[in-house]
Amino acid sequence: MHTHTKKQRDGFRNKHGFILACIGSAVGMGNIWRFPIMVSKYGGLTFLIPYAIFVVLIASSGVIGEFALGRYAGAGPVGAFGTCTKERWNQSKIGHAIGALPIIGALMLAIGYTVVLSWIFLYTWMGLSGSLFAMGQDMDVIGSTFGSIAPEADTLQEAISMMLDHGIFHTGNGIWLIFGLAVSLVIMALGIGGGIEKANKVMMPVLFFLFVILAAYIFTLPGAQAGYAYILTFEPKALLHIEVWVFAFGQAFFSLSVAGNGSVIYGSYLPKTEDIPASAKNIAIFDSLAACLAMLVILPAMGVGNVVPKTAGPGLMFVSLPNVFNGMAGGQIVGMVFFICVLFAGISSIINLYEAPVAFLQETFHFRRLPAVLTIGGIGGIVALIIQPFTSQWMDIVSIYICPMGALLAGIMFFWVLRKETALAAVAEGRSNGKKIGRWFHPFGKYIYCLFALIALIAGAIYGGIG
Repeated sequence: MHTHTKKQRDGFRNKHGFILACIGSAVGMGNIWRFPIMVSKYGGLTFLIPYAIFVVLIASSGVIGEFALGRYAGAGPVGAFGTCTKERWNQSKIGHAIGALPIIGALMLAIGYTVVLSWIFLYTWMGLSGSLFAMGQDMDVIGSTFGSIAPEADTLQEAISMMLDHGIFHTGNGIWLIFGLAVSLVIMALGIGGGIEKANKVMMPVLFFLFVILAAYIFTLPGAQAGYAYILTFEPKALLHIEVWVFAFGQAFFSLSVAGNGSVIYGSYLPKTEDIPASAKNIAIFDSLAACLAMLVILPAMGVGNVVPKTAGPGLMFVSLPNVFNGMAGGQIVGMVFFICVLFAGISSIINLYEAPVAFLQETFHFRRLPAVLTIGGIGGIVALIIQPFTSQWMDIVSIYICPMGALLAGIMFFWVLRKETALAAVAEGRSNGKKIGRWFHPFGKYIYCLFALIALIAGAIYGGIG
């Protein structure tokens, strides 16, 4: 299997394409619908300081480790974990079995994201057509519109009743779900270099440019200063509260997409000449920049609308923000541009999530690219249609338990199972300055980063989700 994947493997064509694809995978809904609210809730700079610390620590350990693991093995989690256990114990089956968990996690998260992407596609169309702005500031209309496309069932029995009464295509947003998934699958079917890399080379620069334009425009509107007041708040005493550090850690951990799947698989497509530590630094910088740009759009916009930022998640993006945009000068254009940015963030994230299971079919069962994409996409689409009434519960299970577990397993495999000399050589390969990574790297990754992943798992369960 290992030899086969190396011969047949597609890959990124240059380092800029790889970095943009990784930024795309990291820039997701957490940056847009959660980060700004965390900043406002925990006091602006009070939250940003621990967040920045954790971004640096995780990027310089876990992100590097997952990229290096994938490139060294030339495979996704199943093949990479098997390579680790084979080197240590001359037995790859254990690693292959353990590597299945991150694959399952990636697919489950992708399925949940498929539902969310359907909402984004619809709202982008509503923004372009003007129907989003036409709702005005009638919160009953705005709320019921989102409620109709994202129905929530409190119990499994209620969800089944919804589907039996309305059918899976009419229980929410079925048509847009299929359309959004199809767009994502077309990009994936074109390959790593020809599809994913090219798409991100367009989407990511446009996303950043549009966010900058939005932030600059909202800056000129009366009331925006109230949002900046949230951002610039600093309360030293709040740094003594464990909750601030826990949620800053969770935001950084999940924002950087360390889950034992996406970064490992993208790393496997890297050429041997790529400087992994430098790439990890760039990804951390631009992912944080995207989160801060979202913050500089959303919080001042809520200041313009005289709305106190409280609720994170879909309610913020699909209910509160349309209400705010529709009440401001130029709101129709602002809402349209905002959802285009969100759309690009969603597509770039979902293609990364689906890539790990697609690559698994290629590596393990020797599927060609198109059949692998269609198989995984078909499974994802069918399950996504079914889970629409309980998407939030689905996403909670994946983000609280499965993703941190995947990150912990990848950390254990790279820092504990793979021999230290092999791990360091994998990181050092392709470094542009010819220098080896510092002596701190391996012990820090082995003890501190793996502890981070364990904390993410435990804290997520205690706090009901931290990312």
